[in-house]
Amino acid sequence: MATSEEVLAGLWQLAGLPAEALAFARLTGADPVLPSSFAVGLAAQASIAAAALAACELGHRRGVARQEVAVDTLHAALDCTGWFSLDGRVPELWDTFSGMYRCVDGWVRIHANFKHHREGALRLMQLDPATATRADAEAAMAGWRARDFEDAAAAQGLVATALRRFDEWDASPQGQAVAAQPLFTIERIGEAPPRALPPLREHQRPLEGLRVLDLTRILAGPVGGRALAAYGADVMLVNSPNLPNIESIADTSRGKLSTHVDLCTGEGRAVLRGLAADAHVFVQGYRPGGIAALGFGPEALARERPGIVCVSLTAYGTQGPWAGRRGFDSLVQTAMGFNHAEGEAAGDGKPRPMPMQILDEASGYLIALGAAAALWRQQQEGGSWHVQVSLAQTGQWLRGLGRVPGGLSIARAGVEPYVETSASGFGELAALRHGAQLSRTPAAWPRPSMPPGSHPPVWPAVAGG
Repeated sequence: MATSEEVLAGLWQLAGLPAEALAFARLTGADPVLPSSFAVGLAAQASIAAAALAACELGHRRGVARQEVAVDTLHAALDCTGWFSLDGRVPELWDTFSGMYRCVDGWVRIHANFKHHREGALRLMQLDPATATRADAEAAMAGWRARDFEDAAAAQGLVATALRRFDEWDASPQGQAVAAQPLFTIERIGEAPPRALPPLREHQRPLEGLRVLDLTRILAGPVGGRALAAYGADVMLVNSPNLPNIESIADTSRGKLSTHVDLCTGEGRAVLRGLAADAHVFVQGYRPGGIAALGFGPEALARERPGIVCVSLTAYGTQGPWAGRRGFDSLVQTAMGFNHAEGEAAGDGKPRPMPMQILDEASGYLIALGAAAALWRQQQEGGSWHVQVSLAQTGQWLRGLGRVPGGLSIARAGVEPYVETSASGFGELAALRHGAQLSRTPAAWPRPSMPPGSHPPVWPAVAGG
């Protein structure tokens, strides 16, 4: 298994950042830290360290000294569990109908956390959503072939995947497409001069004065935006007033402005264009092609705001027959073979999830890494830039980090030493401190987490204000 320093160096090289900055990383600890046969701690540590170090390197490009970035494996892994509580209550984040179902010839995982996904899946099973129970769903799924249900669900825009082994995923057209792609890409998509950034002082966090639009909803994208906010950026979370959210928004909105913009209206699109005109980074996790259809694809943004950095998040990447499919971390784990492999390692053969949504979490930190690296390149050589990250490519990278013998035998560590409490618009929020320790300008979220629509769609008059 590669060392944490080697894994970080690989991410750093792919991001195109100066090798001398790696001397400022301090990485401690090693897997296993949470019960898994995969190097989930290493993935968490390396992705968090890369994001924080890239932000600091951009700060250095803006004229301040480099600073040390320390990341411990256990702290990083717990940070990536997404644990939080509100007024002492730890929310139940999974719907009754979400999870694994046994089929005629295998297993299917269904994601039913959103009402329209849950009702669609139940109707596909020929059940009444108003009266069906979990037992009804299990009985119905027992009559399906796993991949038939997967295909039928995808055809209706639902989210369900059949369980595969690694060799089955590798032999599939989508598995081959993912394996042929790099972990993430940073591509120049337009011409622009280097954009002048606000001056930075030694006591300021490295991204202060930068403006980030965060058009993401579930976990990976919001984690990326939260990281950029921790390093000082003004991050504005843009939600639709017509769409539901999950309770994790209380945790992932720390440090952000949170506004409503209805992109189904001309007025809403005009508001977003105005915000984008002053943004440095535009992050979106719409289904493939969705944001472009509204006029905010990377090429359109680069024409309207030369020098912008666009970041696109997908489930399965941009290549292969599943490029247009919706997906969530739990489903990608199932499709790619991780749940089967964890079950084999446990010895009982029952499909087993990894101990956290590590594909989401690591992808979120890769979003932050890619955004900071692209901004650094913009300062070096100008241009507009497009960063692309996908859960499946993150999964391919995690698999390449190797297995952890005996990793499932370790007890799950408590989060208590790493918890901080703050007031929020959702109640008293207890959540994990950021996993990277910056020696001169600690990561922080001075803005409290607030519900969607709490702020007007206007940038602060003074950066960081």
